[in-house]
Amino acid sequence: MLGRNSSHFWGVVLDAPEPLELARFYAALMRWEIVKDEPDFVGVAPGGNHVEYLAFQRSADYERPTWPNEAGHQQMMMHLDIEVPDLPRAVAAAVAAGATEASFQPQDTVRVMLDPVGHPFCLYVDSSV
Repeated sequence: MLGRNSSHFWGVVLDAPEPLELARFYAALMRWEIVKDEPDFVGVAPGGNHVEYLAFQRSADYERPTWPNEAGHQQMMMHLDIEVPDLPRAVAAAVAAGATEASFQPQDTVRVMLDPVGHPFCLYVDSSV
């Protein structure tokens, strides 16, 4: 047990060649704000009393991941899942913010998107409701 409570921060950190540029993309995409801005580490969060964050750290040797995975190429190590109320509108908003729709889409109810430096993320509508 980590001894955590609901006021302790937690988050995900992605490597990036330019952390501030990727933070700006995700801040626009999620309607979050930049809450930490250092030369090699930038974080975004929803604001208010939230404890979750998404951060970006500089990686000088960053290699864009390949989607879908290909042997001998940098593979995706993780991806973000983002539930949205309207999939076509969310895809359009993501593209307007700077994402691209991946050419390979393994599911009809999920859209795999690529952020400006190639990290895959999925947009989906919860079909259980």
